[in-house]
Amino acid sequence: MNKNEKPSLLKGKGAAVGIVICFVAVIALVGAYTFNNYKKDMNEQMAKAEEQAEQLAEDKAEDDTEETTTDDIILPEADAGEDAAEEETEAAEQNTDEADSGAPIEQATAGTDTSGIWFTEESTLTWPASGAVIMGYSMDQTVFFQTLEQYKYNPAMIISGEVGETINASAAGIVTNIEETAQTGTTVTLDMGNGYSAVYGQLTDVGLSIGDYVNGGETLGTLNDPTKYYSVEGPNLYFQVLKDGEPVDPMNFME
Repeated sequence: MNKNEKPSLLKGKGAAVGIVICFVAVIALVGAYTFNNYKKDMNEQMAKAEEQAEQLAEDKAEDDTEETTTDDIILPEADAGEDAAEEETEAAEQNTDEADSGAPIEQATAGTDTSGIWFTEESTLTWPASGAVIMGYSMDQTVFFQTLEQYKYNPAMIISGEVGETINASAAGIVTNIEETAQTGTTVTLDMGNGYSAVYGQLTDVGLSIGDYVNGGETLGTLNDPTKYYSVEGPNLYFQVLKDGEPVDPMNFME
């Protein structure tokens, strides 16, 4: 009996081992299949991520290109006629501002002919106003200005007069400047030739224009009320003589 039972046991054990081996094989196959699917899914996800990254990079490049193109856009220039109109308007406003601030009302144009006038250091000047000299030319030492209550150099000769009296040219000349200043009011400058000029300030009713030729003794305008710089001194003519733009003593030329 015992001899017969032993082979049966061995046979039973062999079957069990076979079943275990089959079970392990099945598990191994399932594991291999699962791993292969997992690896495939991971590869697909990585490929998809790379595609998304490439798409984002392309979109950013397109955005940068659009910004560069926008920055490079040049707006069309304004019409030449509009520019000219704007420049004329600005020039007119500037001239108005200059007139209000005491800048020249008129200035001599280039090429003014001065060949017909001639003044030298030997020439003489007639008195342009009727009154006495109340403040002489003084560039070597200061003189006292009553209205300003201070000592200053005086580059002109201050001649008293009466409001409304006629002011005549002391010598022939060509009008090179008509200006309005706070200190001397309406002021006319005559080019007398050879670098000499005569300046007449504190005027009104000036009927001259730039470029006009004025004979000696001809009317320039009338004497105006004094500006605030000469209110104490009273009505007066501001009379200045220039040589090459520098003030000289008018008394050296007076009759």
